[in-house]
Amino acid sequence: MAGKKLKVESCNCTIIHNEVVDDVKKGMPQEETLYDLAELFKVFGDTTRIKILYALFQAEMCVCDIAALLKMNQSAISHQLKVLKQARLVKYRREGKVVYYSLDDNHIKQIFDQGLVHIKEKS
Repeated sequence: MAGKKLKVESCNCTIIHNEVVDDVKKGMPQEETLYDLAELFKVFGDTTRIKILYALFQAEMCVCDIAALLKMNQSAISHQLKVLKQARLVKYRREGKVVYYSLDDNHIKQIFDQGLVHIKEKS
């Protein structure tokens, strides 16, 4: 969508549809929940993190493997894994000196897949 100008339609009425507003307000999650959701989606806003998640959909991997795959240094990968771990998107397990990363749960793949479906249907 880069470079395309979208026309946004606006409403010229001044009538507030109170029933609709009240119904939507009743179903609106708590402010803290919406904040947490926004923070989660921010994590998906980085291409490197998306690549890491995509790799982890395929297999459990250590930092060295991910760094080799993405042609990046281990420090940069470790930083991104820390962000993903804080967002509870990845988990790790230690085997001797090697730390393996994997998806925290199946919800992450579902979120990712829904995003891909959305992007592909708009193409």
